[in-house]
Amino acid sequence: MDFSLSPEHEMTRNMVRDFVQKEIAPVIKEYDRKQEPIPFMLRRLGELGILGLPFPVRYGGQGMDYLAWGLACEELEAVDTSLRVVMSVHTGLCAMSVFQWGTEEQKRKFLVPLAKGEKIGCGAFTEPGMGSDVAAMRTSAKRDGDFYILNGEKMWISLASKADLALVTAKTDLSSPKPSSALSSFIVDLHSAGVKRGDLHGKLGVRAGSTGWISFTDVRVPVENRLGEEGEGFKITMSAFDHGRYTVASGATGIIRACLEASVKYAKTRTTFGKPIAEHQLIQEKIAKMSQDYEIARLLYYQVGWLKNQGRRCTRETSFAKKFATEASFNAANEAIQIHGAYGYSDEYDVERYLRNARGAMIYEGSSEIQTLIQAGYALGERADKPLRCEAPAYDAGFWQGEP
Repeated sequence: MDFSLSPEHEMTRNMVRDFVQKEIAPVIKEYDRKQEPIPFMLRRLGELGILGLPFPVRYGGQGMDYLAWGLACEELEAVDTSLRVVMSVHTGLCAMSVFQWGTEEQKRKFLVPLAKGEKIGCGAFTEPGMGSDVAAMRTSAKRDGDFYILNGEKMWISLASKADLALVTAKTDLSSPKPSSALSSFIVDLHSAGVKRGDLHGKLGVRAGSTGWISFTDVRVPVENRLGEEGEGFKITMSAFDHGRYTVASGATGIIRACLEASVKYAKTRTTFGKPIAEHQLIQEKIAKMSQDYEIARLLYYQVGWLKNQGRRCTRETSFAKKFATEASFNAANEAIQIHGAYGYSDEYDVERYLRNARGAMIYEGSSEIQTLIQAGYALGERADKPLRCEAPAYDAGFWQGEP
């Protein structure tokens, strides 16, 4: 594995870093306090091509590889988690699922506008009474001629009130003895009759992000909007989580870096007992741990990006990266607050927001406990990756960057 970044990787990282530092950093505190999304954020992510980074040019994307996608997520979350969340749900859960599982017609109809940012997508899986136990979802889709009739409610959905399309997984076979085989996935137009949605407020973190609920009442979904075959919904959802967890891991790495940079800057200027606190060994210990964790988290997500580029399944490696980076980001933010002292407890400094934002990533996209079970399953030989009918495609520069 070559750990050096290509000129294209450097270009991507610098472009995203320039955008967030110049356009997002100056206003993020304002919108975090107001608990409102930044009005121009989605539009700018689309205009700059960030939403379509890892997709072929022929499908409206930028033709970059999976590692570039991870690098972008690191830069986005180094400023605020709300930006990376967009890359998780729009690009990872929704658009990448269409790319992996969709027919050519579906890619032209749905992936192209998603990659260009002309339409916004989200993933609708979690329900009021169901989170980690995906197979237990109650939302149903009953076949009626050339349509499915969709009924149910989804909760804790990022971009619920902003999205145009949603990847929705629902039960299509209520009599199936195996719950996971009863599920199918659909691309649902959220402007359809029978769709209602709203925002949730009062969150601990990601306050500048859009989180909400979606209800479906007798929503007519065309058969051609079904993604994959009937009964493949569980597999599609799990593969979507692999993509989403990659973005969460790379984004959490950005929080670690942001905490490290903020702590180093503060420690060099704050003095106690006649010298900068950076010269106190206990402060050095905290900063050293952040530095170590940043390097580990970065290498873990680089590995996943490399494996994705090879077209290799990497559920295990993605789980490692997600669990480590999210837990390390929370710990880094906690220690950054300690280094900042009383100032760290105030939103005058960014580190308190990093802590609030980092906490959620240990729950969503598969909690730390779920990741532990996944990893134990592989280690004990009780879990193995079975072939999928549609595997995520390996990166091919010629195909990705070639015109249709």
